[in-house]
Amino acid sequence: MFKFFQPNKIFLITSKAPKYVLFLFVIVFSIGLSEALVFSPEDYKQSHSVRIMYVHVPAAWISLGIFSAITFLSLVGYIFKNTNLFLIAKSLAPSGLVFNIVALVTGSIWGKPTWGTWWAWDARITSMLILSLFYLMYLFAWRIYGDKNYIFKITTLITIIGIINVPIIKYSVDWWNTLHQPASISFLTKSSIHSSMLFPLMIMTAAFALFSLLIFLMKYNTELIKIKNKGLNRL
Repeated sequence: MFKFFQPNKIFLITSKAPKYVLFLFVIVFSIGLSEALVFSPEDYKQSHSVRIMYVHVPAAWISLGIFSAITFLSLVGYIFKNTNLFLIAKSLAPSGLVFNIVALVTGSIWGKPTWGTWWAWDARITSMLILSLFYLMYLFAWRIYGDKNYIFKITTLITIIGIINVPIIKYSVDWWNTLHQPASISFLTKSSIHSSMLFPLMIMTAAFALFSLLIFLMKYNTELIKIKNKGLNRL
């Protein structure tokens, strides 16, 4: 099945995809922003500051999802010696880091009116900060090491260690006494969040996913062009 992951075949699709993804992103983001800022109700305790949630939560979700995808791609790529899977993982990392930082910054902004402080060494905040460090280590590793075989090993190791932090982020509110409230959304049980807030949250998540896809496509196409210029056996 890995014959479908050959750079030349993928480039035929990815080179044309950004303009369509951008079009979809603009539409979905416009709807999501309207729902989040205008039509969704204010919280009875947090008032309008709750609207930060529509950026903070989707950014955190996307960041966690991308790191999980990077780990999976790195493991499969290392096991099956598929170079292009590493290239896909490498191209995903910048958008994951961007959304990780967005989650930390918006969380800090949200924390000021809610908790009375810009930063607290809360279990979830701290574990999200640790995730950003793993993103940075992953990206720096690609820049520092030139040997292809070694970079595959070191980046896979970084993701394997870093993925341990993902369930810690998810369940930190259940395992420790934290400032963060317990999860309001569950796929197995009934969610405690009202549909008037859940709908714009899902729309904004879809918009952020499209934006991360757009960043990925631009980065990936750039990498494929570099490969074409240098020779298909190099990343």
